[in-house]
Amino acid sequence: MSELSVVVRGTGMASVVLKPGESLLFGRAPHYALKPGAIALTLPGCAPHISRLVGELVVGTDTVTLKWLGSGEAQLSGLFDAPGGARRVIMTRSMSALLDDGENQLVILLGRQTAQGFADLLISIDVTLADAPSDVPASPTGQVTSAGPGLIRESRDWYVALALTEPWLVGKDDYPRPPSNREIYERVLYWHGYAWNLQRPQRVDDAIRVISAIAFGARDDPYSAPHDGRLQNVRFAVARRAAEMRLVTVSDLAEVERVARQRPVV
Repeated sequence: MSELSVVVRGTGMASVVLKPGESLLFGRAPHYALKPGAIALTLPGCAPHISRLVGELVVGTDTVTLKWLGSGEAQLSGLFDAPGGARRVIMTRSMSALLDDGENQLVILLGRQTAQGFADLLISIDVTLADAPSDVPASPTGQVTSAGPGLIRESRDWYVALALTEPWLVGKDDYPRPPSNREIYERVLYWHGYAWNLQRPQRVDDAIRVISAIAFGARDDPYSAPHDGRLQNVRFAVARRAAEMRLVTVSDLAEVERVARQRPVV
């Protein structure tokens, strides 16, 4: 008789097959959290800022649940049916999601260490009705989790990132274009009261290039690839990625708005 089966695959790692009643702990060095009935999977090539334990996959009798436990973020697709294709969901600490039947893709943002820098780490999770043997890889324990790529809080680039991603942070995903250099300068000036040298458009462009390199990693930075002059498309991608990577957050935006409102008018 067929039963629920889950196959976890990824580049450079052996496939893991799970049956009902089993769970999979995965991350940079998840063995420290191993518990009865669970399997530990060390993700190959993990960057040092990835948590030792990033997630747990729990297989029930008729459901498969992904629990996100890492300090960083991941992108899960295949979670919902949508007219335009699979909808993407950003997983953050303590979130849980039920996986669909079929292929689900989990992307750990900038989770892989390469010779060229950080790159995304892709894991495929296939949920099917089938019988299959389990295959449990072994791996040693790693070092303490380090800080991931990010921006210095309240720095010039941090404020530019906040202005650039503001439409996404407030839920205006259908915003027709990314903010212009002038709009970014005016928002930073309003929030901070001092806008460094952002009145010069080139300084805004320089800051966005810094944000792009951090958000995408050197290997996938769109500013390092040919873009046939369509810089607005690149800026749109940088804004969305910076929001997904949580380089700045909704709480950051709320805080700068609060400070700006309390600043005395001169």
